Amino acid sequence: MSDPLDTAQPGESPQTPESVGSAESAESEVTVTTRKRPKPGERRVQILQTLASMLEQPGSERITTAALAARLQVSEAALYRHFASKAQMFEGLIEFIETSVFTLINQIVEREPSAAAQVHKIASLLLQFGEKNPGMTRVMVGDALVFENERLVARMNQFFDRVESQLRQSLRVSTQEAGSSTPTVDAQALASAVVALAMGRLQRYARTGFKRLPTEHLDPSLQRLCQ
Repeated sequence: MSDPLDTAQPGESPQTPESVGSAESAESEVTVTTRKRPKPGERRVQILQTLASMLEQPGSERITTAALAARLQVSEAALYRHFASKAQMFEGLIEFIETSVFTLINQIVEREPSAAAQVHKIASLLLQFGEKNPGMTRVMVGDALVFENERLVARMNQFFDRVESQLRQSLRVSTQEAGSSTPTVDAQALASAVVALAMGRLQRYARTGFKRLPTEHLDPSLQRLCQ
């Protein structure tokens, strides 16, 4: 059975007896037009991109599979050929967030020798990512996950826990270099404060209809917090 998302309707250009001179000429007059079949995984990406786009609408309510299918101009059954559930669609967005952010965090840690600079760049990265991906911001702060599967909220919480863990490692080095007598305790407190700052700014960004940018006055805020 063909995939409803991938079904193409071929058509032929009309022919008349006068235009057909031979079998060869008849074949040359036939024009078959088909819609290009997507590459493997392409439809999944299209569904996730559309979901993220719908989340970018300020004040948008809970997105249903019916609304998503309507936007894509397909049936709901077609969506479930690519995702077992709507929760799995949101998991696809969370995977994109995790992969994008932690790939860049690893690059920062590898390339930036200054522990203090690592903290600043990681916090900036997190907020810049949210600013450039408004729909993803609503997933990150949990607004888009209300009434969805609880494991999605738990997974986003784990995401921020991982960010905080990395900040704690960098801050421990930074506080040691600054001569702290309790670098571990100081690092834990500062890492928690930086993550709280980031989450609060992302939340404000989403709640203001993406008008108050999360990177607004970020540098002085981080400098004051981590001085």
